[in-house]
Parts: sequence; C-alpha cells; structure tokens
Amino acid sequence: MGRPSDPMTRRWLFADQLGPHFLGPDESPGDDGVESVLLIESKAAFRRRRYHRAKTHLVLSALRHRANELGSRCIYLQGEGYRAALASAGEPLSVVDPTSFAARQLVREAGVSVLPARGFVTSQADFERWASGRRQLRQEDFYRDARRRTGILMAGDEPEGGRWNFDADNRLPPPRGAATLGLPDPVWPTEDDIDAQVRDDLDRWQSEGIEFAGVDGPRRFAATRAEALTALDDFVHHRLGAFGPYEDAALVGDWSMAHSLLSAPMNMGLLDPHEVIERVVEAWSSGAVPLASAEGFVRQVMGWRDFVWHLYWHFGPDYVANSNALDAHEPLPAWFRDLDAEALNARCLATALGEVRDRGWNHHILRLMVLGNWALQHGYDPREVTEWFTAHYVDAYPWVMAANVIGMALHADGGRMASKPYAAGGAYIKRMTDFCQGCAYRPDRRVGPQACPVTAGYWALIARHEESWARHPRMAQPVRGWARLSDREELLAQEAARGSEAP
Repeated sequence: MGRPSDPMTRRWLFADQLGPHFLGPDESPGDDGVESVLLIESKAAFRRRRYHRAKTHLVLSALRHRANELGSRCIYLQGEGYRAALASAGEPLSVVDPTSFAARQLVREAGVSVLPARGFVTSQADFERWASGRRQLRQEDFYRDARRRTGILMAGDEPEGGRWNFDADNRLPPPRGAATLGLPDPVWPTEDDIDAQVRDDLDRWQSEGIEFAGVDGPRRFAATRAEALTALDDFVHHRLGAFGPYEDAALVGDWSMAHSLLSAPMNMGLLDPHEVIERVVEAWSSGAVPLASAEGFVRQVMGWRDFVWHLYWHFGPDYVANSNALDAHEPLPAWFRDLDAEALNARCLATALGEVRDRGWNHHILRLMVLGNWALQHGYDPREVTEWFTAHYVDAYPWVMAANVIGMALHADGGRMASKPYAAGGAYIKRMTDFCQGCAYRPDRRVGPQACPVTAGYWALIARHEESWARHPRMAQPVRGWARLSDREELLAQEAARGSEAP
C-alpha cells in the first residue's frame, strides 16, 4: 500500500479528491488536518481522449476553485504531465489511493506515501470478504449485505418498512400528458472569473490542436464544496420526494426530472457519500419524504455506486479490453460518435444524444435503455462504447463506466455483472417516456417505413444470438417470441440495409 502517512508531508489531491475528507489523517468529513496541499493540472490528461468540453471545463474549474480556497496552503502546478510536475515539487508527498489502475501505478512508482481509498461507503476489504467464494456477484446481494453492516435504513436485523427495495413503487411512468414533473428548477451554480478563465484557456487549447466534443454551455454542476452542499440541500428539499416514483421515467422537456445532479460533485470528491446518505435518511425520518424515495436514492449511492467501484478493482485492469462475450465489433457510427442529434429522426436517440451534446449528462435510463440499448442491439465494439461514455459524461471515470457499460449496458462480460442483457424494444420507451410522441416511427411497428428502429433492432439482436440465448434462463422467452414472428426475413433484410445510417 506504500509508506504510512507522515503528517509533515504535503498532500497531493487528484481532481476527484477535492473535498475536506481527502485532507485529514482519516476519512471523517470536515477533518481538514493537512497543512499543505499539491494540486496538478495536467494538460496531457486531456490529450488522451476527445473529452466533452463541458467535462473538461468542470474539472479545471473545480481544481482551480479548490486552489483558490486553499490559498497559501496550496502549490498549484500546471504542466504537460504528472511526472514532470512531481519532479518539480521536490518534497515528500502523501496521497489518498487514486481511482484508476494507471494512477495507482503512478503514485507507487513515484514513491508517494499512499493512504487507503476514500469517498465510498464500503471498503475494498469488506467487498472482497463478501465476494469470496461467490459464484455470482449481484448488486442486490451486495446492497443488502452493505445495509446490514452499516445499519443504514435498518430496524434491527430487518429493513425499514419490511422490504429491501421499493422497485414496485419506484418505476412509475411519467404523469400522463405532462411536459415536465412540475418541480422547481434546480439551483444552478453562478459562474465567476475562474470559469471565464477556464473558457479562455480551452479556446487556446483548441487552437493548439486539443479536440473537444459537445457544447460548453453554462456550468450546471457544482465545482466547489459550497456549491455541492447547496445542490444537496436543493435536492433534498425540492426533488427527493419525487425521485423514487419517477427515477426511471423521462420527458423531452424535463432533462433533470427529480434527479439529484450530485453524481459529478460526488465523483470529484466534493461530497462524501456518507453525508449525502445521512441527509436523505434524515429527510425520511422526519417525515419529509416517503421511504420508497429515500431507499431508492440510498440504493443508487451505496448500492450501485459502491458496487461498480468495487467491481472495477475486482475484475482487474483487463476487464474492458478482454470482455466481448457477444462478439461485437461494429465501430461507432459518425452520428453517434460526434453527438449529431440533428441527423436523427428517432426522437429517443435524438433526445439522448442532444442532452449529452449540450450538457455532458443525462440520467441512467437514457444511458442504459436508450444509448446503451442501441449500442447493444447494433453490436458496437465494447471498448469503443466504454471510451465514448467515459469521455462524454461529466460524472464519468474509468471506474464508473467499466462495469456499467461492459457488464450492465452491453452484457459484454457474459453475465459476470448482470443476469441478463438489458435489451428492450420501443414498447419500453413508450411506457416510460414521452419520446414516442411526435416521432417519425411507431413503437409497435417492426417493419416498413414507420418501423421503430429500436423495436426492429431488438428483434435483430435476438435473431443474432438466437442459438446461444435459447437456453438462457431469462432470454429463452424472447427467443421463442422471435420464432413466432411471420416477418422475420423482411425484418432482417431491413436492418441489414439500415447498416450504420442514422435512424
């Protein structure tokens, strides 16, 4: 793990370690025990991928705001890479264990004193003890174990309300005829001179040949601890109550719905998940929100977020590169790769890509059941898809997207993470969104000019894996459904002709 921490060393903070719980000798929120800090702005980090410009802006804004807050306690180095910056620092350093295999190798090769990882509810040691000897690693099992060990939303040995999850209450479609959920707009950050300087620098970087994707509009996500706490308070008071019922619903006119918008500041370390969960549980305990909403949010943070973090390390550094169980090799088409929403007639895809282009964010259903579903249906290369998600989302890091894309969205790991491929046709989109209204296609048509490309793509996927999925416990039924269709040849010819063209 590296040398033990020395209180006289300077603490090196990565750009996803910007909250107070990364400064103290332990991981208590607010324990600001380190007297001196090193922050490094590595230009080379932004050459490795074509990142979304809004993502790059957010990271640089957060780094520079943190340096400004720390004042004389901070050395802020700007350069081409981490190694050169470390050489110029010339003093003993300590660091909280970073969040990627590459960064962990870097800090160990540099001889930095390494502290245990922070910013998650459960530890890697706890996860490995839980995972040891299990044939299958399933999120629901992990989540229940974590609640038992932490006592969160537990009444003794039993879950609060007598149920481990409230999925039946938390999967409502959007209100019929509604254009929005009717909630107050989230409290948006106010940009300042630091943000203006970041934009100027990004313009200069682009003129020097660094490429970005997407639009860098007004900053919508917290870049400081104060902004993150304001966003947390705003969510708990104004949207948490509606989060549970509508967490899987989507509306064209309401991109934020009842979601917290806390994933980006949490993944940059501006918020500790312990304090976020504590606020949510307090809101339920006081009677301000229903248990279903509180449980649904705790599940997202302690259940899914911790689970994919642990799977990143458990599956190892070659998980993404070596996972292609469905033999998917199609390159991303230009319209998908370049966020060309205007090229699309399919309203679900146009909405989802447009949101990524404009903000570098949309919620999990658009990621999984629109964009991920499409990539699964059309056999896009898993490594390319993972890179695309990692580069384009403001809250994305390698640990975030590895299992979420490879395991959940693409089923490329053959079921190591999820028990079935999360594929769906247009009927699901129609039920959970208003995307089908005014669309050029009809979700109940699979062939012909008005055939929904998502519905047709679903059946083409089933046909492609008919033989292997005929014995799959959760896919045998759709395979039997495919065998009963009378227009199979017409559908396959239609989808083959579509190729990579924009739907």
